[in-house]
Amino acid sequence: MSLKINVIKDKILSENYFVLRNITYDLTRQNGEVVRHKREVYDRGNGATILLYNREKQSVVLIRQFRIASWVNGNEDGRLIETCAGLLDDDEPEVCIRKEAIEETGYQVGEVRKVFELYMSPGGVTEIVHFFIAEYHDGQRANNGGGVEDEDIEVLELPFKQALEMVKRGEIRDGKAVILLQYLHTSGLMD
Repeated sequence: MSLKINVIKDKILSENYFVLRNITYDLTRQNGEVVRHKREVYDRGNGATILLYNREKQSVVLIRQFRIASWVNGNEDGRLIETCAGLLDDDEPEVCIRKEAIEETGYQVGEVRKVFELYMSPGGVTEIVHFFIAEYHDGQRANNGGGVEDEDIEVLELPFKQALEMVKRGEIRDGKAVILLQYLHTSGLMD
């Protein structure tokens, strides 16, 4: 028997930047019991992220930028080291990530490989993130990166082993970055 969902109320609380909804629903469990839940769901759209890596140099390209939510939750200066990422808006995931790579890192990537798509915080956020990897070379650097008009992004080219150590030490705490670095580590693409 599958779960049955009966929506009682679906109210929009905010449409300021993204959509915040308050949803009340009855969930009929597999044993037939009905449980009422009230939840807030944040709909920010879906996104894509990419980790750029260079086998010859044994390096990766990450970015560092200010994230208000991390600052509110105790990240002292609010900056996180992350993989390049962005919202899909009306683009396909691969189109989105190619745009984001050039805007944020300055690299115009060639072949990209989608490795998976994941819900990153399904308890309250609707977003699915499409995860990609791509090999980069110095000759693909088209500009300095840094993002668009309201972004202040620092581009970091790091030795791959150093990035893995930074995860262990808690210096890289962005879920997207950790997942893709671990993927690269276990895939055999990097030593």
